Amino acid sequence: MSNTRRHVLSHPLVNARLSQLRQTNTNSKDFREGIHDISLILGIEASRDLEEESFEGQTPVGPFTGTTIKPKVGLTPILRAGLGMTDALLSLFPTAAVYHLGLYREKVSLQPVEYYSKLPPVPPIDTCFILDPLVATGGTACAALAMIIDWGVPISKIKLLAVLGSEEGLNHVHAEYPELEIWVAAVDPTLTSDGLITPGLGDSGDRLFNTIRV
Repeated sequence: MSNTRRHVLSHPLVNARLSQLRQTNTNSKDFREGIHDISLILGIEASRDLEEESFEGQTPVGPFTGTTIKPKVGLTPILRAGLGMTDALLSLFPTAAVYHLGLYREKVSLQPVEYYSKLPPVPPIDTCFILDPLVATGGTACAALAMIIDWGVPISKIKLLAVLGSEEGLNHVHAEYPELEIWVAAVDPTLTSDGLITPGLGDSGDRLFNTIRV
């Protein structure tokens, strides 16, 4: 996929952090911290074009013209792995509303299944950041996007943030939502027959919350 709506971070710090996340011997504490750090950079980069509003203020020395972020930002982490990205985005947008979406991928069909959503009747936000560490097949991201759009947030006001995506998954999302802005730290070439990104970094939810079965 070649389009101006997909942004892949190209930064030595991100590459080094992601390399640490990929390793099997990285423990849950270090994995959580790595996801947080990469998510923070994703959030900073993805918010470059947010509209600003000016105000007049006073420093100890003299008056100044400052700015605030004008749109009301909402965060939508996809449970459960999206929780690992939420604190980083809240550090950038401390007053943001957080709307959790419960979606899991059925193991045989690899299709997304919704199990939790408590979106209010009318969206009280202007911009929505969907948080999903891994975009593998793209099915879960597309399901979340459909829910947010049906809720009433236009695609032009939605940004998808991911730590890692597959070419196939990102192509799938782009085909369904060509106007969507996607921010991803890195892209891997292929999926396994089970729909896992390869080389990938494993199951991000299990690694975040130390629930890996051995």
